[in-house]
Order: sequence, then C-alpha cells, then structure tokens
Amino acid sequence: MKKIILASLLMHLIFPFGMLAQSWKLVWSDEFNGKRINRKNWVFDTGTNDGWGNDELEYYTSRRENATVKNGNLLIIAKREEYDSNDYTSARLKTLGLQRWTYGKIEARIKLPAQQGLWPAFWMLGENIKTAGFPYCGEIDVMESVNTDTGIYGTMHWSNRNRLANNGGSITVKNKNEYHVYSVEWDSNFIKWSVDDTIYWEGVVKDNINQTQAFHKPFFILLNLAVGGEWPGNPTPQSNFPDTMFVDYVRVYQMKKAKDN
Repeated sequence: MKKIILASLLMHLIFPFGMLAQSWKLVWSDEFNGKRINRKNWVFDTGTNDGWGNDELEYYTSRRENATVKNGNLLIIAKREEYDSNDYTSARLKTLGLQRWTYGKIEARIKLPAQQGLWPAFWMLGENIKTAGFPYCGEIDVMESVNTDTGIYGTMHWSNRNRLANNGGSITVKNKNEYHVYSVEWDSNFIKWSVDDTIYWEGVVKDNINQTQAFHKPFFILLNLAVGGEWPGNPTPQSNFPDTMFVDYVRVYQMKKAKDN
C-alpha cells in the first residue's frame, strides 16, 4: 500500500492537478430512474458457467428478485437460497451488443455490501471476447471489492506474448457501504483509476507497450455481485443474506472535440 500511495504522490508531482483535469462530454448514462431495468442498455448473464472461471458459487438469474430498479438505483441482490442445485443466487448485467466505447471516462456511483464471501464488481471487457477470448480481448476492472476488506481494487488484464498479464493497484475506502464514485479515465496513452476523483493507479498503454493493443478497441460494461470464489472465499454461517449492491448511476464521458467547446 505504501508503494501505491507513493506512486500516486509522485504522479501528482510530475503532473500537477491542473494538468490532470480533462474536458469531458457525457455520451451515455443510465440513471436508473425508471421502474424497470432498461433492456436497451443491459442484458443478463445467467447460470453458473462452471464458476465463471473463479470457482464462484452463485447462480446468476434475470429475476427481479436478484436485479431490480428501485428509488433511483439498480439493486443487485445476492440471496442464500436453493436454486437449480445451487445455494446462492445473484445477478450479472452487461452492455454487450447494446453499448460499447473506445476510450473515455467511465464511472459509477455505488454503495457496496461488505461481508465475508461477497465480491461486487464494476468492470469492462473487450467487445471481441467471443472471437478473441480472454485474456486477448482485454479486461478493465474499474472497481472490485471483497469481504469486509477496506481495499478497493483496480486492475487491467491482457495477453502479453500469449501469457496472462496484470497491472493494478488499490486504495483504502473505510466506509465502502456508503456511496462512492468509482471511475477510470482511459485514452490512447493511459488508464487511470480513481475513487471520488482521487487517482490512485495508472497503467500505460501508449504505443501498445507490452502488447496492450487490446486497450485500443471497443469495450462493454459489466456489473455483478459474485458469491464466493477463489479471491474472497466462501460465505460463513454468519454471513447475512440477502445483501445488495446499490448502483445510483453509470455514466460514460468522452473527450470534447473543438466543435463541442
């Protein structure tokens, strides 16, 4: 953690705060102000998919019991219940085939659950995942959180010489069960992660360094609340269900062009 904090401080010394400011134009958002999930923006992943590559325990459904809109929020609800031979249900939504972007500021205001066995995430995958596969498509984890850990994690994954490559960092958020804005600023040179406008990590993609060409192609957004898995471990009998990930909004901005100013 000390290395991460030091890196952030050095970055601001090199790039003063005024230079970090960008001129952004809102190009898409879902404010979740309706009565139902907007199916022009979101589709569902369903099933177990053999643990989604992480030994997860949940069965993802498209039921209102697991994903709904209420009081201006998207609610993703993890439940302990028997469902198709599984002990937990939850939801995983994505914009694949509906909304996609190359570069921009991608952010969401989220209130997170925080107990053993829960793994909420706000992330992105390369749109070509069906043809290229993972990790060749690239992945940008805008926000991941596990258990009662106070850390918020931001990571990029890709293929470097046909091997899985990772780069990322974390920041401490002691009250993550309150609303915070999680975002990345992504352009042809860098991906920068922030919480509440505090940048804490930066990845370099300029000139496809380390074979990062995946990050110069369209990506789509995902929101999900996983139960169990290799990283958080399993829930305990003391883990309280149902528990909910509240998403106030998701917004995408892109750099203003001269004619927009």
